[in-house]
Amino acid sequence: MTNREVRKSRSDKKRDIHPTILIELKDTIYRINYIISRPIKDICEDACLHGLNSKRVLNELSQYFKRNVRFQNTSYIGHLDNPPIQRMSTSSHTERIGIRFKAFDYENICTLAYALNVTPSRATALLLEASLMDYDFINPYLEKHLANTLDDNRMKELKKVIRFLNSNNPYDERISWLELLSYIFKEIKNGSAPVHDTLVDYINKWR
Repeated sequence: MTNREVRKSRSDKKRDIHPTILIELKDTIYRINYIISRPIKDICEDACLHGLNSKRVLNELSQYFKRNVRFQNTSYIGHLDNPPIQRMSTSSHTERIGIRFKAFDYENICTLAYALNVTPSRATALLLEASLMDYDFINPYLEKHLANTLDDNRMKELKKVIRFLNSNNPYDERISWLELLSYIFKEIKNGSAPVHDTLVDYINKWR
């Protein structure tokens, strides 16, 4: 018998998770991908990492925690009598989506799953939805990644994203990105200001 060399796993190797999410949420992610030209997996990973580091998102999810956990130096108290978590919007149509996480982030997903008493896949789906609904994530994220030029088709897709996010927002906030980005697009066409400067100015008015 010949001895085979055992292949070592890379320390930075990513772990795959394939959460089942609402088809409307998946469509929204694909529209964001179309608008900012960023890979689907990166968008999903960015959103989830925001959620894992956001007290706002974790506080939203913590009302469903069944077990005690600690995130970012904050302790969350779980209780078996807490209500089972439901999706933030209701629909019978779902699809899977692929996300890859670094080992450290994957462990944090597992910690969240432990607190919610669900599988890591289910925890990822809930985290992804909660993060994409968070103003503190989606507004700066679109600000950062919007291309220097927005064509009519991308503008239409962006309006669909904002319409979905506003209609399913659990934080009782409605940010008029439809009006905001329509104005920005008009300004860009007129050549009066770069998209970045115009976007930053109008985002600051909402803060």
